Formats: sequence, structure tokens, C-alpha cells
Amino acid sequence: MNYLDRLEAEAIYILREVAGQFDKPALLFSGGKDSICLVHLALKAFRPGKFPFPLVHIDTGHNFQETLDFRDALVEELKETLIIRKVEDTIKSKGLTDAKGKFPSRNPLQTYTLLDTIEEFEFDACIGGARRDEEKARAKERIFSVRNEFGEWDPKKQRPEPWNLYNGRIDKGENVRVFPISNWTELDVWHYIKRENIALPSIYFSHDRLCVRTETGQLMNVNPFLELDEYDEIITKRVRYRTVGDMTCTAAVESDASNVDQIIEEIVSTKISERGATRMDDRISEAGMEDRKKCGYF
Repeated sequence: MNYLDRLEAEAIYILREVAGQFDKPALLFSGGKDSICLVHLALKAFRPGKFPFPLVHIDTGHNFQETLDFRDALVEELKETLIIRKVEDTIKSKGLTDAKGKFPSRNPLQTYTLLDTIEEFEFDACIGGARRDEEKARAKERIFSVRNEFGEWDPKKQRPEPWNLYNGRIDKGENVRVFPISNWTELDVWHYIKRENIALPSIYFSHDRLCVRTETGQLMNVNPFLELDEYDEIITKRVRYRTVGDMTCTAAVESDASNVDQIIEEIVSTKISERGATRMDDRISEAGMEDRKKCGYF
């Protein structure tokens, strides 16, 4: 077995552990490359049967249309169940204050919708595509990461996982976030996409896009949610996206990489993580991601 075989086997084993240990699991599916790889792994783990869990998308309303179109086409092709819950509905029902400012990310509000969805469907495990190399707070989590009855995560209360033994025992009201590709890197994901010939949204590949440059030099796509200043210059740039989140907080990178081989070559030469380079919401504070995760964020 080469290293991709080992990573794949580990992820499939984890997915089957989830199916065996939990009553009502779900796979959190954004339409991004990592969650698409999870769906591909689930096909290998459970076909020719149906998935033992639905796909769940927490829709902020600020998503890239390319990602939504790909999500819908993939679900239609696979004939699997997709549950969509919208942050917009949560804002209205709970009287929340929508994000303000030049780049109004709804990521903090996304937590409310996710926790409400977990409660609505009584999910006891949520499978996600987070990886340890993305961000230092995510590097603190185990494969099975327990949340208490309020959806809160405590980095100091992580269960040991010796010999790949995963403890899914939880009390009523608690749930577990499961990360089958936690041991993968961004480069591993792209090598796997190449080997398996996995289709992706076009946004991951080089294309021309209207952008505005931030004060820190990042390229944000022009969209209806940005509050542009009079001195902002709209420019057309050849870009691609390394990670896909809200269009209000995810920056593009200048690139001519139009195929997987070129993307792999590009990643090998970069020294900045995908989130570090492109996710503005991770720059709120030194512990921005960890603080959100403690409150129930994915």
C-alpha cells in the first residue's frame, strides 16, 4: 500500500466506525473539495448500499454559486438525501443581528443554525472534512471530537485514541464531530483527487474574476454583499480558490493553474496554508477559530 492507500483505508474505516457506533450520524457537506472527497470515500465505504447518513449543508446565503450548483448536481447524481438549513432563517427566528462591515461574514451565525439542525434531527455524530494542517485549533482535535449537550468543545477534554480505537460513547444530548481525513494534508487531498479523477467545482481552477484588493493584499471577489468604498478599485484578475467558504470572507489567489497537476505543483512551492492565505475570518484574532469552535462551530 502506498501512502494514499493508507489514508483512504483509514478514512473508510472511520466512516464505517461512525455507521456502527452512532444511531443518527450526518455528513456535513459544503460542496468544497474536502467534503467532496468525503462523499467519494463514503461511496467506497458503503456502495452498493445507500449512505447510512444524510448530507447536511448549513447554507449561509453567501455561498459561491458554482459550489451550490455542483452540490445540487452531485446529490442528484448519487440519489442521496440532502438536508439544507439556512442561516437567514435562523437570523429571522432568533432575532439575530446580521453581519455588518465591508466583508460581512456569517460564519459566527452559522453555529446557531448548525446546533439547531443537530437538535432538530437528533444527530449524534457529524462527519466533517476538517484537516489538522488547515489551522492550529483544528490540530488540537481528535478524530472523534466530543461536544457537550450545549454543542461546546473543550480542547482540554480530548479522549485518547491509541491504536486507532475510537470511543463514540456519549451521554444523551452530546454529539461527536468526526474527521476522517484529519491526517491528510492539502497536498494529499489534491493527489487523491488526481488519482481518483474526482470532479470539482470550476472555482478551484484558474479563471478570470472581478476582484477588489484588501488593505492586506488579498483578492476578494466582487459580490452583492461587500460594502465597497469609493477608493476601492475593481480589477479583473486570473485567480482560483484554494478553499471555498463564504464569498464575503474567502479570498482568491492569483494563479494560472487550470488543471490538477498544475495545482499540485503550485501547492508544493507555497509556504502558506490554504486558510492562512485566503480566509479572512481566521484573522479576527490569534485564537479566532478556537473561540468559535468552543461555542459549537464546526
